[in-house]
Amino acid sequence: MIAAAIAASGIASATARFEQSAARTAAAPLDDLAGEMVERIEAKTALSANVAVLRTADAMTGTLLNMLA
Repeated sequence: MIAAAIAASGIASATARFEQSAARTAAAPLDDLAGEMVERIEAKTALSANVAVLRTADAMTGTLLNMLA
């Protein structure tokens, strides 16, 4: 299902954004702490949204399979 693939891609992207932000903060903790916190909150929100899409796609697939059975 294409929705699952898109959600998985979004999860990978959000995880990478979070890790990159954390690495930037570790390298220079006082450069842009507020900006990096915002970036991590946005990445967390994107991750949560993509997980919800993945769960919904899984539920829809299960419902479809039950209907066809």
